[in-house]
Amino acid sequence: MDKKIRKESLKAWEKNATFWDEQMGDYSNDFHNQVVKPKVTSLLNIKKGDYILDVACGNGNYAAYMASQGAQVVAFDFSKKMIALAKKRHQNESDIEFCVADATNPKELKKLQKMGPYDKMVSNMAIMDIATIQPLFDFAYQSLKKGGYFVFSTQHPCFVTLTNQYKTFHYYQGEAIANQPCLQYYYHRSLQDLFHVCFQSGFVIDGFEESYYKQKEIPEIIIVRAKKE
Repeated sequence: MDKKIRKESLKAWEKNATFWDEQMGDYSNDFHNQVVKPKVTSLLNIKKGDYILDVACGNGNYAAYMASQGAQVVAFDFSKKMIALAKKRHQNESDIEFCVADATNPKELKKLQKMGPYDKMVSNMAIMDIATIQPLFDFAYQSLKKGGYFVFSTQHPCFVTLTNQYKTFHYYQGEAIANQPCLQYYYHRSLQDLFHVCFQSGFVIDGFEESYYKQKEIPEIIIVRAKKE
């Protein structure tokens, strides 16, 4: 993946960080609360005392929710500005440790691995924002306890991608929230490619959901639970 595109992607998130923090707030937006959170939370099955890693945590509102359910949370994002905003928003929350890390960088992931092992990992609507995901899934498998799992939600590649390509990995620019300061990069992967990454890392997929918005028959996201057996 072109380093220039990665830099541009990070630059976009730095520019969008304050806008996203304001839009998502403490409890996220309607789409997340109706479409993403219920099924992610069901598959994640948070238990008191769980040690959970939140991948690409944004402003930390889901990390705060997990902490409210009794989990100890490490939450990271590659946007320094987003993490600064998350720390400010959740400054009184003692059960979350926020970190800056790049999910595509094995050296930075290694530092997070040393903070493990983790009972569970979660990523809410971020896989499609990450240029290269095999290092992340390899790290996830290596850093989870046996029987642990990685739950991730992402755009449904069959119905949401804004181009005519399906089988071929590619990237494009788009807008996630109306009127955000600048366009962000999306990285399209077919279902086959997403599942292959899971299997290549050693995971077994033992949970899968498709989620709809406002009673539409076309699913907008998928939620996958990848288990380390």
